[in-house]
Amino acid sequence: MTDVAVDWRTSATLLGTVLKALALPLAATAAVAAWYGEAVVPFLAPLGLTLAVGVALERFDRHDLRLREAYLMVALTWLAIALVGAIPFLIAGQGVLADPVNALFESMSGVTTTGATVIDSFDAHGRSIHLWRSLLQWMGGLGILVLAVAVLSQISVGGAQLMETETQTENVTKLTPRIEETARLIGGIYAGLTGLMVLSWLGLHALGLAPNVTLYQAVAHAFTAVSTAGFSPQPASLGAFSPAIQWVTILFMFTGATNFVLLYFLLQGDPTRLKNSEEFRFYLGIVLGLTALTVTFLVGSAQFRGVEPTIRHALFQVVSIVTTTGYATVDFNVWSAGAKHMLFLGMFVGGMAGSTTCSIKTVRWLVVVKSLRRDLFTEIHPEAIRPVRLSGNVVDEETIKDIYGYVLLSVVIFALLTVFIVTDATRATEHVGEFDAMGAAASTFLNIGPAFGAAGPYGSYLHFPETTKAAMIVLMWVGRIEIIPVLVILTPAYWRS
Repeated sequence: MTDVAVDWRTSATLLGTVLKALALPLAATAAVAAWYGEAVVPFLAPLGLTLAVGVALERFDRHDLRLREAYLMVALTWLAIALVGAIPFLIAGQGVLADPVNALFESMSGVTTTGATVIDSFDAHGRSIHLWRSLLQWMGGLGILVLAVAVLSQISVGGAQLMETETQTENVTKLTPRIEETARLIGGIYAGLTGLMVLSWLGLHALGLAPNVTLYQAVAHAFTAVSTAGFSPQPASLGAFSPAIQWVTILFMFTGATNFVLLYFLLQGDPTRLKNSEEFRFYLGIVLGLTALTVTFLVGSAQFRGVEPTIRHALFQVVSIVTTTGYATVDFNVWSAGAKHMLFLGMFVGGMAGSTTCSIKTVRWLVVVKSLRRDLFTEIHPEAIRPVRLSGNVVDEETIKDIYGYVLLSVVIFALLTVFIVTDATRATEHVGEFDAMGAAASTFLNIGPAFGAAGPYGSYLHFPETTKAAMIVLMWVGRIEIIPVLVILTPAYWRS
């Protein structure tokens, strides 16, 4: 019999710790439910379950976390939180979330910070359920940051390794002497940004610039803006709020998709690392470039009256899509084909490595562009030796190869999901156009949220067949943890010594 090489007990022990930690947000949401006179059982029941399972899993013997256990732990953590996150929806039994597939879809969308929703009537759900959706996304954003520091930097493909090169640190895990301290420090910046956004919204309300902002709305949206996730308790998303709120939210979405290590140095009074970061300049350039093109299309179609609303709505939607947040201020379904295609292209960009963002991420595209330029140069000058550099540091050829593989794999999965959506909809005698299917595939797999057509910014994914939603649930999970951990643990060789 072949020996099993994976110490699954170590992974299970760490998973138990994560499940125990879920008790705190569940208790907080139960307190909010009690405050608003809503049922607390939907939150207290899973609270007891996670504590019991977490304590049981922590009883296994724990050893040092090796690469194989890290793959398993990362994959199981997101899956387990999504399963637990669906329980409040099911027990509350409100609206479409009473259905198990819809509940798991909403929960997976939350914890992966996707922001795609199946809710068709926001009034059917209590404030505590809406807050739980937002809290799931905040936990997902925090989780990916902590894992990026503690685990993903060791196992991810290309992007996370480049974070160290790009930020010009000897090792991102050595910002402080201990990984736990570094994770706590990054988490502190994340929590600080969330608190700052709450205060900003309330401050605008106090100044009379945001008349319909409450503490509940400020907290719920701060949870989903800094995490670049996009759930909103409002059916009109950010379109329900004033222009001042929308401008402030643009800033927080953009910051949430900025490398948190660079933000750390910025807070330390060292802006030069951010200024010298090629990836940051590339990220900023893409946002401004796509916005300029979108503004051109909007002006051409006379979509808005006035310069300020045209620039605001174009910039908001571009930042929302590029950072994979998914908020909306208007229904961009009715925009011209050119403007919608700009947003579609933006889905494949993503923010910076080392942030809460999803999608392919700008650092990978930057390396692809630089390596293509290098290859063109060496075609003309075959004797030349010209390494690819990022912020002055050489990117090794193995990393470049990994990045090409990752991008190719992402495109293949996107294409296969698009074909599946169209085929499955036809089987279910529903019509989904090719562009709408491409948008839905990119939006779920790349963890963005809204797409086009019925799944647009003011629509939902409810109309898709159950089989399509099941496939999207799996691919939201796969996309959030950057594909490789799931593929690795599905490989028979991974389980053999």
